Amino acid sequence: MVRPARRPVVVKIGGSTLGTHDTTIAELAALARDGLPLVIVHGGGKTITEWLARLGASTRFVRGLRVTDAPTLETVVAVLGGLVNTQIVAELAARGVPAVGLSGVDDGLFLVEPDDPDLGFVGRVVECNVGLVRQLLAAGRTPVIAPIGRGRASEQLYNLNGDTAAGVLARALGAERLVFLTEVAGVRGPDGALISTLTAAEAQRLIGQGVIAGGMIPKVEAGLAAGEAVIADGRAPGAVVAALQGTAGTVVRAVGA
Repeated sequence: MVRPARRPVVVKIGGSTLGTHDTTIAELAALARDGLPLVIVHGGGKTITEWLARLGASTRFVRGLRVTDAPTLETVVAVLGGLVNTQIVAELAARGVPAVGLSGVDDGLFLVEPDDPDLGFVGRVVECNVGLVRQLLAAGRTPVIAPIGRGRASEQLYNLNGDTAAGVLARALGAERLVFLTEVAGVRGPDGALISTLTAAEAQRLIGQGVIAGGMIPKVEAGLAAGEAVIADGRAPGAVVAALQGTAGTVVRAVGA
């Protein structure tokens, strides 16, 4: 049993860990019932892509980030803030966890500025207001957060990379640990071997070499920005506890760079 932390644990779950053949939600629910203060940030990229395909829209990525025009943004907000978020809350509630669904728009959690004109309505978090999240944790609730943000000086909505948002949130909360649950075992080196600990200097070198690429880049960069994170395979039974204990995946650590 994992003892309750004095500080919250932020767990980012990607679309690949939300299938019917993994135990991620059940494990998170068990930890929450045991008193571990959890904040869950979720993705949903696979579901977004599926819905865009149904609508006849194409999907394009730049540096691992989805290019988001106005029609795509509507689908992103509907899928992340509606379908995926509500489903996760329902699954946790069915397992006895008083979960509360939020998006980064609620109470100004994620205030953003445009990231890159080439990405369209993709935001970069410039202000993270965690008052509501802290209130929910203090009340024994488990916040489940969709990575959508609002312009700092406007009502414009923005798509956020869930990994980056989780890193910003973990830092703002002073989280005990940040865990990324994904579809791979962790970060692998040029020889294909799993890297147990990755420093900032090593990460920059592997990104420059193209060894760390695509969607792994924002995970590694978010982990470094937060100070430390674990990247692990969320499909493996016991993945959540193993990641919290540091016995699975790759530990990304800024200190010692």
